[in-house]
Amino acid sequence: MGDASEHKNEAMTTETFASLHPATGAEVGRFPITSREQVDRIVDEAKRAAWWWQSLDAEARKTRLLAWNSILAKRIAELSSLISNETGKPVSDARLEATLAISHLAWAAKHAQRVLRADLRAPGLLMANMAAKVEHVPFGVIGVIGPWNYPLFTPMGSIAYALASGNAVVFKPSEYTPAVGQFMVETFREVVPETPLLQLVTGYAATGEALCRSKVGKIAFTGSTATAKRVAAVCAESLKPLIAECGGKDAVIIARDADLALAAEQTLWAAMSNAGQSCIAAERVYVERSVAAEFNQLISEMAKKLQPGSEANSAYGAATMARQIDIVESHIKDAVALGGRILVGGEESVRRPYVHPVIIIDVPEDSIAMTDETFGPTLCINSVDSIEDAIRLSNDSKYGLGASVWSKSRGNEIASKLRCGMVSVNSAFAFAAVASVPFGGVGDSGYGRVHGREGLLEFTFARSIVSTRFKGPLAFTTFMRTAKTDTIIGRLVKILHGR
Repeated sequence: MGDASEHKNEAMTTETFASLHPATGAEVGRFPITSREQVDRIVDEAKRAAWWWQSLDAEARKTRLLAWNSILAKRIAELSSLISNETGKPVSDARLEATLAISHLAWAAKHAQRVLRADLRAPGLLMANMAAKVEHVPFGVIGVIGPWNYPLFTPMGSIAYALASGNAVVFKPSEYTPAVGQFMVETFREVVPETPLLQLVTGYAATGEALCRSKVGKIAFTGSTATAKRVAAVCAESLKPLIAECGGKDAVIIARDADLALAAEQTLWAAMSNAGQSCIAAERVYVERSVAAEFNQLISEMAKKLQPGSEANSAYGAATMARQIDIVESHIKDAVALGGRILVGGEESVRRPYVHPVIIIDVPEDSIAMTDETFGPTLCINSVDSIEDAIRLSNDSKYGLGASVWSKSRGNEIASKLRCGMVSVNSAFAFAAVASVPFGGVGDSGYGRVHGREGLLEFTFARSIVSTRFKGPLAFTTFMRTAKTDTIIGRLVKILHGR
């Protein structure tokens, strides 16, 4: 099946790049730039590993995955520190990310057998002599391309579910967070030492493109919408299926009957945590006019107390990707230039590598601060005359990832009218923490789903098997079919469907 250690040594002879702490610039680690030829060889190894993995029964795969889960749980302090060093987020936030990732791995391991068992299907009266079933077949090898903002939680949503579904995985982490990816692969090797079932490729865009062009069965990509379109174009050349989890411009709706204090507290966290670098971050708030002044006062008082930094008690850390600050700054300037009013912070909040909290109210809907993903610790709040207006404005976006609704009496009703893949009612980010529900969006937020039953099924394809149980009275799949048979079939169709 190939010597994984020999391959690793070969990869280490290539050109390398460094992973750096966003705030201090200290080197976290140095990693090889995996070439296209090396990617192809790794995928070939993964194919052989996949056959071995699929030869194990579901219980054996579950045991291995839960053993990996146990290792991650026992080493969560080390893992959290590594996440913090590569992303710049506080260790507390890194630990929360690790906790959620571990929970998802456990769910996938425990539920894969039930979700993926063959489904028996009714053959119908005309085919009553047949038995029908649908099997869920792993693709073989899944290529996972991960992001830098949640370097463990987000790729785990693909890696855990792909492995639980019977696939091997080749993981290309972001060039900003390869050390977290290496930790995942090395700890997994402790529970599956026999074969390179989970492998790492590192580098820049060319390495990711090589993975997309390789012979993996499917790609699971998380990143910007613009990059997703390029990935989709490459995958389309070979009709390779793709899961694309992209950006968002998530809306928050605050009804007049909301618990305003709790809504303000959690909306602020949803907007500012991880320095706003979340695809499901709160970026737009629509609050009913009758309670807007109170809500704005509550959230602004809380926001003014937040201090970013690298200390343990900091609210959030530095921007992981320095050039993202340019986008954040341009959105603030555009919102103000078009008439938005600063409630907290302003242009002076940009103090590289940090951005202090910014809240802007009355922002025109055509501002890029309202139309494009900001990915920073900023929040735009607009007052609306009715919930119907809030729903309309929330849906008037090219994105459609997540949303939050705050209302004591109409939460679920409002949620069901939103054009997005996920909604938290009287909570923030709740859908990301519930492993049994799918995660994903529509429009420029991408397509396909990870997590939950849908996430397991994404990493399989359906195979229908129809077999003869006994000889039927009508033979119609033959050139020997008679006029009498045609007449009988015609009569049956009218009886069954002609009413």
